[in-house]
Amino acid sequence: MRAELEAQLSCCRDLPSPPGVALRILALAQDPDVLMAAAADTIGLDAALSARMLRIANSPLYASRRRIENLSQALTLLGLNATLTLALGFSLATGLRGQRGLGEASEDRIWRRSVIAALGARLLGERTGVRKLEELMLAGLLQDIGALALLQLDRERYGNLLAADPDARLRLELEVDCYGSHHAEVGHWMARHWNLPPLLQEAILHSESEQPDTPFEACVVVSGSLADLWLREDTEAAREDAIVAAHAHLQLEPADVDGVIAQMSLMLPDVAKMFDVRISQPERIAALLDQARELLVLRNLREIQEAARARKDADEFEHRARRLAEEARRDPLTGVYNRSQLETVLEKEFETSTRHGWPLSIAFVDLDDFKKINDGWGHLVGDQVLRTFASTLLKHLRSSDIVARYGGEEFLVVLPGTDERAALGVMRRILAEIGKLPMASINGQPLHITFSAGLATQGALEQFTHVDHLLKAADEALYGAKRNGRNRVAGGLLDS
Repeated sequence: MRAELEAQLSCCRDLPSPPGVALRILALAQDPDVLMAAAADTIGLDAALSARMLRIANSPLYASRRRIENLSQALTLLGLNATLTLALGFSLATGLRGQRGLGEASEDRIWRRSVIAALGARLLGERTGVRKLEELMLAGLLQDIGALALLQLDRERYGNLLAADPDARLRLELEVDCYGSHHAEVGHWMARHWNLPPLLQEAILHSESEQPDTPFEACVVVSGSLADLWLREDTEAAREDAIVAAHAHLQLEPADVDGVIAQMSLMLPDVAKMFDVRISQPERIAALLDQARELLVLRNLREIQEAARARKDADEFEHRARRLAEEARRDPLTGVYNRSQLETVLEKEFETSTRHGWPLSIAFVDLDDFKKINDGWGHLVGDQVLRTFASTLLKHLRSSDIVARYGGEEFLVVLPGTDERAALGVMRRILAEIGKLPMASINGQPLHITFSAGLATQGALEQFTHVDHLLKAADEALYGAKRNGRNRVAGGLLDS
């Protein structure tokens, strides 16, 4: 970037800058040892940011079988990396839009394009197998921060340049003529100045490139073309430009692009609300979507199958890599967490629950009369029962819940963000389902089992000072269930 422009930007007192919460989240993201509790503390200080995190967790982007009711559940669903990246995006968007002095019409157009591009970049990443979806969304959102800086630096001249609505290539040429650099280079300078991650810095720098270096950067480039469908008068020409860009940079066919446009059309109202931006749905896009649906019906079946197979192969490879990395944390027979890993995870969940006042329920689960299975049918049948039971247990729980083999035929279930009544309902529903399903087959005959479970909750009814006390309470409830006849769930203070 030209030295004179850099000096002007450095001296500009009204230059857009990240708000304090964004700087704190950036610091957390750069800490390799950061825990979810630290992220929750920072996000929880900002009520508006907490509400946005809850809203995105319930959005179609993160469809869940259960409605997410609180921040604890939202952050558990999203995971640490997604939580930090999305929180950074929301805080930056809110802070930068809240700063005064920008040309209202021009700023509004920039932010509408940014929000649309953010969604487009994420959906393109899903379509092409790029794994850093939250980072893609943030890169799409921030690709035009250089335009905001130029608008603040030279409001009248740059505002007039934007108002003329030149095409992308001409706009870059005009920016270089006026300032010696275009807005993507200015955005890269801003990203470095804010100490954003290098991945985002490079994506912003190459957001207008005709030859992006990586698939990640290519998704950001094409997302801008997709956003223009909602902003340009000639929607059909904008669609053709997006198709050309998507094919050149991502090797996507027209039907793929139309599929992404259809997804964007459905999800954009929710995403726009998250960022407090008004984005209308032009009627001409509805006609394009009708055409897209017709093209999708006519798409070649072989191409669909090959694309699906490639995605499946990529997912299986990633799954195998994760599985190998986690072998030390898993019980080799059942595949659930082993006792050592359970102790680490449970201590973190207990600390988070105690610090924030969020409920945490655990359940000791013991298979009834399991010794009779081993004695009567042998240990191989017993092993099969344990494997089937563990997999069935996992199927009836959320991905954010935790299952571990505590020892022998005893398991522990951890339910973060779940109070006493909800946990009791979950475990009783699982007990009913387990009774219906055979755990093994002997000489063609199904083998059914039951289990006993004891619940304890760190919540409104009981407060434990140490995680061992919570475990002891659940253990005592389990033995109460066994004394009362087995095949039941004892729910502590709520048991009836």
